[in-house]
Amino acid sequence: MAYNILLMGASYGSLLASKLLFGGHSIHLVCLPAEADLINAEGFKVKLPVRGRSEPVLLESRKLPGKVTAGPAAGVDPSKYDLVGLCMQEPQYRSPGVRELLDAVGKSRVPCMSIMNMPPLPYIKRIPGLDYKALEAAYTDPRVWDSVDAKKITLNSPDPQAIRPPDGKANELLVTLPTNFKCARFEDDKDTGLIRQLEKDVDAARFDAPEGKIELPVKLKVYDSIFVPLAKWSMLLAGNYRCITDDGMRTAQEAVHSNIEESKSVYNFVVDLCVKLGANPNDLVPFEKYAAAAQSLSRPASAARALQNGAPNIERADKLVQLIGKQKGMSHPVVDAIVARVDRRLEANRKKA
Repeated sequence: MAYNILLMGASYGSLLASKLLFGGHSIHLVCLPAEADLINAEGFKVKLPVRGRSEPVLLESRKLPGKVTAGPAAGVDPSKYDLVGLCMQEPQYRSPGVRELLDAVGKSRVPCMSIMNMPPLPYIKRIPGLDYKALEAAYTDPRVWDSVDAKKITLNSPDPQAIRPPDGKANELLVTLPTNFKCARFEDDKDTGLIRQLEKDVDAARFDAPEGKIELPVKLKVYDSIFVPLAKWSMLLAGNYRCITDDGMRTAQEAVHSNIEESKSVYNFVVDLCVKLGANPNDLVPFEKYAAAAQSLSRPASAARALQNGAPNIERADKLVQLIGKQKGMSHPVVDAIVARVDRRLEANRKKA
């Protein structure tokens, strides 16, 4: 069955879209006007490394079975879609136009799948036993989530890493770490059935290469546990947010490997917190596996780059983890230092602005 899918955010959304198009689905990307014009005129292109091949595979949306269109947030009716994907960074949901669309998405009761490092507030409400009001301080504007029901939202961990090539156009994406998307089930079986169908479509996809039909990396995996996507939290705290220095930034590889014991300590602290919330240790990624993957992360994380470029707001998964830890009687000096450093850098950016 072909679905109509709305993806809010074209940069990272293009990666997921490139996989879903193999199933013949229709995808509409919400993005900036210049991006939309380019995607509507030329489609988009995703370069994907494949193990055993010297050259990456080039996925061109126009050559895939599904159909893609793009446009602004204004005038979109979410009720016309079977699934909505949230593929922007958390601060962007307070932007004019996007904010109103998110509100309409919530009111439409269409199942909503977040692909954000920062779990949306309604998803956090699926984790029992937390004081949710006290966690609002981690969000740029917690009120934008008010109309989204916890029963209609799930979280898809954005583990694959992708960048806009420095010399490329706004409709081009380069995958730098081809790992899997890990999605938690919805509360509703019918909604979960939809993402399980997408999982099958992505799994069945084969690409026509010169050597024949080949299987591609970056699968969509659906899990019964709501805690599986939280595996990303350890990576964010041990790597991404430690790319941020007092006056600049460093690569994720440096952040993890310049002090491997500290990285491991932070990583395992967050793993322990997830287990305390209800995660099965087997659902989480061991530090050694993450550290090996971090060897190839030769750029600073997006949060560090945004701060360096003067952003007044970034996703605060660091603060969310710290606040949840406090509620569970857990803290870590390095996590506290990260939160304080990001607070200082944001304050400086806001003063400059």
